[in-house]
Amino acid sequence: MTVKVRFAPSPTGRLHVGNVRTALLNVLFARSQGGTVLLRIDDTDLERSTQDNEDAIKADLTWLGLSWDETFKQSERFDKYEAAKQSLIDQGLLYPCYETEDELDRKRKIQRAQSKPPVYDRAALSLTDEDKAKLDAEGRKPHWRFKLSGGRIEWTDLVRGPSHIETSSVSDPILIRADGSYLYTLPSVVDDLESNVTHIIRGEDHVTNSAAQIEIFEALGGKGSAPAMGHTALLVGADGDKLSKRLGSLSIEDLREIDGYEPMAVCSLLAKIGTSDAVDARDDLQQLADEFEFGKLSRTPARFDPEELKRLNAKLVHAMSYAEAQPKLAALDADGGEAVWLTVRPNLTFVKDV
Repeated sequence: MTVKVRFAPSPTGRLHVGNVRTALLNVLFARSQGGTVLLRIDDTDLERSTQDNEDAIKADLTWLGLSWDETFKQSERFDKYEAAKQSLIDQGLLYPCYETEDELDRKRKIQRAQSKPPVYDRAALSLTDEDKAKLDAEGRKPHWRFKLSGGRIEWTDLVRGPSHIETSSVSDPILIRADGSYLYTLPSVVDDLESNVTHIIRGEDHVTNSAAQIEIFEALGGKGSAPAMGHTALLVGADGDKLSKRLGSLSIEDLREIDGYEPMAVCSLLAKIGTSDAVDARDDLQQLADEFEFGKLSRTPARFDPEELKRLNAKLVHAMSYAEAQPKLAALDADGGEAVWLTVRPNLTFVKDV
């Protein structure tokens, strides 16, 4: 098998350390296997996606050394998603639902009050053609749900090991909103199939989506068409709190432009936290790729400590030759020559400290 992975950011904002870790692990695995990296721009949200954010994402990845072999934008592929939608309808696996969000919320509250799981009751499947025509005439626009099998979906997770989900315990997922826009799931499956993606590496917050996605893969691509999946533990702060509370101060753009970190300090930390390896600086990505193994990844959250990042950055700066530092010093208008660099280098955390 030729390994092919994908990193699929949405250009609705800047990259932060959480989603960059996902990109990094994908690239390291692909490089360790001589595989291919696909950068897919998930811009189906046409209102919030911007070219500026797409350009910034690519600039951040390039600065980190996370190169890609192929790229495309989902906004150029709506005809593919429409064809997949029709295929699922023809198979009886995609059905229209007319409940409003308020109506669905009331149903969930009643189920909780009765100590039942808040799973969609599939009331829409009982609608007759006459019922649907009446709702359409009232101006109601349906959202579309994928009909799960109700069975047990099993897979061997690259990180978590043997995994399973009982699809009878989850709601049929909404694939298309009432306004006709696509949620993440269907376009992602269509693209993974057509691009021949072999491995999906992502955060463990996607585990609950995996069963539905596996069934959609098989509905569109046949039995066994789902890629191998690996769900990694999420990042938390040094204090154990969710990192998402402070993502604004941990954007890659800020780490580069404002703080002045070296790209290999960021990559070294993100590659080694949450693994059985010691957290230490590496000189290049190939070293990290050579050391990458799924078996080293822990199931417990990985702690991102800014102080540890500073330590790694200082170590890289202390080992930086004048030839490596000179372009950075020139940009800072602080190039005092090799003797000055070698004299002050042991006291620096960042090159800008010169």
